[in-house]
Amino acid sequence: MSKAARTKQFIIEKTAPIFNTKGYAGTSINDLIFATGLTKGSIYGNFDNKDEVALAAFDYNFMRVNLYIKSQMETQSSVIGKLLVYPQTYRNFLQLPFLAAGCPITNTSTEADDTHPQLRSKASAAFSYWRKSLEFLINKGISTGEIKADLPVQEFISVLTSLIQGSFMQTKVTGNLNALYESMDFLEKMIRNLKA
Repeated sequence: MSKAARTKQFIIEKTAPIFNTKGYAGTSINDLIFATGLTKGSIYGNFDNKDEVALAAFDYNFMRVNLYIKSQMETQSSVIGKLLVYPQTYRNFLQLPFLAAGCPITNTSTEADDTHPQLRSKASAAFSYWRKSLEFLINKGISTGEIKADLPVQEFISVLTSLIQGSFMQTKVTGNLNALYESMDFLEKMIRNLKA
């Protein structure tokens, strides 16, 4: 990795938590300077503008969540066990630094849906990737006979993602963890009931 590439990665890693916490509009150039210890000129010598930093930060935040989920799934042998990683992860989100400020998909979606088309596109692509990953996993469970063959796969995926994102949003807005815990308990029962 070249020095320029290392500096760019450093900026992304240091600013990603700020964008996830404060959002695009709430993150200032002074926030980026403070987080990185670099000058404005140094930051914008590596990125054309704040938009570029924010888009790279979203990719980084989503990648961290995704890699964590995958690593936890690798410890499970069954498809049901792999799916249970979702409620286990989100129930304990405060213990995970990259989720403590909230899910980057939820945070970005709620802020950028009407205000930042590029970030909205990133969040939409992340949702699509998540749904396709779930579809692949569930279909694998159906083909091996672990999951009920008559499961309406797309409907289940919509409910799973909505439970996670909706309960996360409620918890962030109210500061009350009950909705999240109750939703994750419900999701866990739903997943266990998939067993053929």
